[in-house]
Amino acid sequence: MFRRSRPANAHGFPMPAAPAAKTDVASYLSVNNIEVIYDHVILVLKGVSLQVEEGSIVALLGANGAGKTTTLKAISNLLRAERGDVTKGTIEFMGQRVDQRTPNELVRMGVCQVMEGRHCFQHLTVEENLLTGAFTRSISRADLKADLELVYTYFPRLKERRGSQSGYTSGGEQQMTAIGRALMARPKMILLDEPSMGLAPQLVEEIFEIVRDLNTKERVSFLLAEQNTMVALRFADYGYILENGRVVMDGAAQDLAQNEDVKEFYLGLSTAGRKSFRDVKHYRRRKRWLA
Repeated sequence: MFRRSRPANAHGFPMPAAPAAKTDVASYLSVNNIEVIYDHVILVLKGVSLQVEEGSIVALLGANGAGKTTTLKAISNLLRAERGDVTKGTIEFMGQRVDQRTPNELVRMGVCQVMEGRHCFQHLTVEENLLTGAFTRSISRADLKADLELVYTYFPRLKERRGSQSGYTSGGEQQMTAIGRALMARPKMILLDEPSMGLAPQLVEEIFEIVRDLNTKERVSFLLAEQNTMVALRFADYGYILENGRVVMDGAAQDLAQNEDVKEFYLGLSTAGRKSFRDVKHYRRRKRWLA
């Protein structure tokens, strides 16, 4: 079952929630009512809460500017590099509070982020990029070679391009390199930001298939931020929809994909068929989950 947001106040914002009921089973990753402020002034996230269970794929959905990337950076502790801070709430991973830890400590705990836009080291080869992912680990050459071969098993195209300079590879190959680099850290969870951005539909499908394989075979949990709602919900187990820094709806991915509000607003579809751009703009002003 999906859940709508709380009733809105006179300004259209959800009313404060009652404290969540305590449960005996802790989530693998738990984000509890966090607020994020940039430059001590700009409030970006407003009471965001979400859970990721071990071995699951969770999609964080929403339009550009909804707060998806900020949520991932809050979890991975990369906000301070951009003059941002988590000012309220807590973030826990495997039962430990992590919002005060450094990014490298979090990587050693098993949480890696693949940034939006890939961010490969352009002047290094594909294989050199992959090797940087193992920097935080003290392992033997044999183990390092075995981990590289594992990455090449999932991304055979990278093995073909292993000696190529990353700056001269395609967008899809750079995205594969970025995910492979994260795998070299042997993560328990990957925060994947906009994996479909700028890629052809066929490549998007290929990358999401690999994500599902990594989740199923290597038991890597994923929290992925994505604007491509249709593809994300097809591969995810659960989803959260962000609007203006708030979670406005969440539920099982299959339920969200069938929900009329989601189909009408994000896919431009309804029971009456595809709507015009004018209809979609009008719908944006009267979304039923904020009513």
